[in-house]
Amino acid sequence: MDRAIAIVEIFKDESAFQGTEVIVRGWVRTRRDSKAGVSFVELNDGSCLKNLQVVLDRNRPETATMAERLTTGSAVQIRGTITPSPGKGQSIELLAQDIVLFGWADPARYPLQKKRHSFEFLRTIAHLRPRTNTLGAVARIRNRLSYAIHTFFQKEGFFYIHTPIITTSDCEGAGDVFRVTTLDPTKPSLGSSESAYQEDFFQKPTFLTVSGQLQAEIYALALGKVYTFGPTFRAENSNTSRHLAEFWMIEPEMAFADLNDDLALAQRLLHYVVSDLLETAADDLQFFARFVEPSLLDSLKTVVQEPFEVITYTEAVEILKRADVSFAFPVEWGADLQSEHERYLTEKKLQRPVAIIDFPRDLKPFYMRVNDDGKTVAAMDILVPRVGEIIGGSQREERRDVLVEQMHRKGISPEAYAWYVELREFGSAPHCGFGLGLERLVQFVTGLGNIREVIPFPRTPGHADF
Repeated sequence: MDRAIAIVEIFKDESAFQGTEVIVRGWVRTRRDSKAGVSFVELNDGSCLKNLQVVLDRNRPETATMAERLTTGSAVQIRGTITPSPGKGQSIELLAQDIVLFGWADPARYPLQKKRHSFEFLRTIAHLRPRTNTLGAVARIRNRLSYAIHTFFQKEGFFYIHTPIITTSDCEGAGDVFRVTTLDPTKPSLGSSESAYQEDFFQKPTFLTVSGQLQAEIYALALGKVYTFGPTFRAENSNTSRHLAEFWMIEPEMAFADLNDDLALAQRLLHYVVSDLLETAADDLQFFARFVEPSLLDSLKTVVQEPFEVITYTEAVEILKRADVSFAFPVEWGADLQSEHERYLTEKKLQRPVAIIDFPRDLKPFYMRVNDDGKTVAAMDILVPRVGEIIGGSQREERRDVLVEQMHRKGISPEAYAWYVELREFGSAPHCGFGLGLERLVQFVTGLGNIREVIPFPRTPGHADF
């Protein structure tokens, strides 16, 4: 095949392509036929939000027979010349010379016609929804964010490591895990007997990972700075707009660092990736600002231009108690902050990203470092407008005796995590890290309200199609 050029490259430097013959490939969005014997085809190849207008002269035998077959959804290759466009809404167009139809789409059956479709409907056709403007823009933004995240950590001197997807540990200790087994599911339950697992593949209880953090700590205490970027799984029976059963997490870990270092790293990361997006994905962001969230660009610029507001959990509770708002969930010291509380802090009271630190000891997992007051831990939650918590992190407990005490308090067996405890016996050092949910980040930068729209194939209770 001859080499085709991406439509985005043509729009990047329109003047350079004026009068140039090019080959483009993509999918027909619309076709409009005029009485003057000319057809106008909107072509999109997924490389950008804009469609390229293709002009077909139906009086030419080379294009006349093909024009009628260019239905919405059809995959085509078109060779033609880029010329100035006299029409409104575009400065250039492609005068078609010849056309190759790779795949026809039956207009009576193709579900993506020229109208707005609900997100709920689009989830039922996940094999076609990336062809819509919204989901195509989400895919490009998700790609650019992923690239920027990797670039940031490489520039910061972090090593990228791959932590296991199949694991024996439950990092959060909540028990919401998916079990991995090769045993016949029709047999009686295994119970808790170790001997009952001898016929299983790993000969012990194994699960899909809920976090790569514990394993990342191993490598941070050897290489200094590492990060993971991969899928994680939670078997939490939650059908909200903020939760998925399968999602992607970015989890950096740093040795010889404390909570202040953790907070500074998180702010630099968000500043970097949002700045990169504002520079490289302007058209897609403008689309979301126009059709999804009018305040989007202002909130993104705030992340770049303003430092986080840092308050303690105790201060946050006091602010919420004084708020002239009737919350559905009461605010008391020791209670977990809910989405409504997080959004009040970021959107109404402080109107910027907020970092809440020093949470009650009983609210957080066993691995977080206990503060000197004995009541709180060196933890942080970073909240952003519209989404709420986007990053959760902490300084890790490096003291063996305190760690073991924490595990007992949480009902976790130190023997089951013997290797994790042993890390505190051989060259232990202060260390910290955090988890950033990629889907929550995509929600924030697009303004989309439902997390199911920011991942290609959402996994939620009762839904695992495709």
